[in-house]
Amino acid sequence: MNLLKLSFSYLRRRALNTLLNILLLSFGIATIVVLLLLSYQLEDNLYKNAEGIDAVVGAKGSPVQLILSGIFHIDAPTGNINLKEARELMNHRLVASAIPQALGDNYRGYRIVGTTTAYPERYGAELAEGTLWDHEFEVVLGSDVARAEGLQVGDTFVSSHGFSASGHTHDEHDLHVVGIFETTGTVIDRLILTGVETMWGIHEPHDDHDHDHDHDHDHHHDHEDSHSHDHDHNHDHDHGHDHDHGSNEIAHAGYTESRHLGHNHSRGRDITDESFLSEEYDDEQITIMLIQYRNPLAAAQFPRFVNENTAMQAAAPAVEITRLLNLLGVGLDAIQIFAYILILASVLGIFIALLNSMKERKYDLAIMRSLGGSRSKLFMNVILEGLLISLAGGLLGMLLGHAAVEGIGLLFEEAQQFAMSGRVFIPGEGRVLLLAAGIGIISSVIPAIQAYRTDIAETLSKA
Repeated sequence: MNLLKLSFSYLRRRALNTLLNILLLSFGIATIVVLLLLSYQLEDNLYKNAEGIDAVVGAKGSPVQLILSGIFHIDAPTGNINLKEARELMNHRLVASAIPQALGDNYRGYRIVGTTTAYPERYGAELAEGTLWDHEFEVVLGSDVARAEGLQVGDTFVSSHGFSASGHTHDEHDLHVVGIFETTGTVIDRLILTGVETMWGIHEPHDDHDHDHDHDHDHHHDHEDSHSHDHDHNHDHDHGHDHDHGSNEIAHAGYTESRHLGHNHSRGRDITDESFLSEEYDDEQITIMLIQYRNPLAAAQFPRFVNENTAMQAAAPAVEITRLLNLLGVGLDAIQIFAYILILASVLGIFIALLNSMKERKYDLAIMRSLGGSRSKLFMNVILEGLLISLAGGLLGMLLGHAAVEGIGLLFEEAQQFAMSGRVFIPGEGRVLLLAAGIGIISSVIPAIQAYRTDIAETLSKA
């Protein structure tokens, strides 16, 4: 007697009922798989991008916002900081290294970051082609940027002010693509990197009219788009408006076409990783510094020093990421409860379906017993039916869960920033499949016991 073939036969006879139970279980399993994949990839991405960064220093405001904007580039910065003050902090006895970031522009939503070559080196980014920048207005593209926008080494484009598609363009200066990074699986893939001086040069006024226009435009956005805590640092922003080179304020932005034939094709001055520290730039501003401590003692002393003695703030990525994950965990737990409710409903559904099946199949079971089928075979036959239903639901649920995460990664920009993908498999999914198998066994135990206790004589006499 082929139990597997027999079980399939009974399930096909109740095809609609079987399909409904499989779908109900698959929805619960899919929800759990989605939560597992999203939480795993989110946590992995957060800690991976923050690895090696002990503190993020920027304008006072929300520490979480500072971390999100400085490390993950998914929020507006809290403001700008004066380069002269930042330089003094870079030389602090507790600081081993400090990577500057000058933010404020984008190309079609991809942020342009003025920094040093230490930034891509920290993520192990290697060039797929071209070279790193060594002049103003030279940029290197992350792999996602180059692929999405079809940009190649030698192409030019112009930047837009701010971080989204709603602002004016800086068409006074072309940005020249001199290199493209290989895929790193980090935030570098979605950035456009250049020297700090490039960001200052982009905002240099060419005449008084342009300067007044930029000033008014930035002032307008400062009031409408900046976060409320930025008001504590209006002095820093006002100082940036007064100096000769313009400002790097936070604002919204639009986009322009690539390969743009702009007004200025010059690569600008030679720049190095240290040239932005020259005293001639004392009136300039940067946005953020990524700090690595000289020793473990700095973790207790440095943030307190910065927060209490300067106009800046220092935020610890490890602390803020943990806090952020805890906040997100509340919502994920609520969704997980809903998934378990669906699974419980599927358990009841399978149980009721098998129980009703036993009532309909009493005569069949009695015939099987009279033909030599043992009680244990009848028991295993019912268990196998429950197991087949639950495994089918589990496999379908895993497939639906991965497809849902892949869809989320393709459709939602926020998910793209965290590189969400449904093509990732994690160890926890094996336990989900075991859970599905357990559900089938638990659901079928009582009906299987009824099959085991089938009385041949009594059943056939009533037939």
